[in-house]
Amino acid sequence: MRVLRGETPTHTHLRDRITAIVLFTAVVDLVASVAVLFLERHQTGTEIRNFGDSIFWVTTQLLTVSSSLHNPIGTGARIIDIALQAIAISVVATLAGSFAAFFHRRGRERDTDAAQGGAG
Repeated sequence: MRVLRGETPTHTHLRDRITAIVLFTAVVDLVASVAVLFLERHQTGTEIRNFGDSIFWVTTQLLTVSSSLHNPIGTGARIIDIALQAIAISVVATLAGSFAAFFHRRGRERDTDAAQGGAG
């Protein structure tokens, strides 16, 4: 709750980073879903035939959990698949780095408060 309230500048910074990551991922999810649908829907043997299939497949790729649908057949959609995997790894690394920076800053804030005799 302290992060949501933005209790300190460090909490606000983490909240803003998480918000940016979530919004970026949602935009990538929607744009990639539309692109994959247009590139893949008329391919022979594809399992991505409508927007529901496309958004399900793209979302599972971004979550790095994969799906029950087979990978795309068309070259364009396969290139998007590779980009989605790179984005997913980058987002996870960015999120981990954001939390690491938050804990580091909070530790420094508490050390500074303790050195000044205040409560942390």
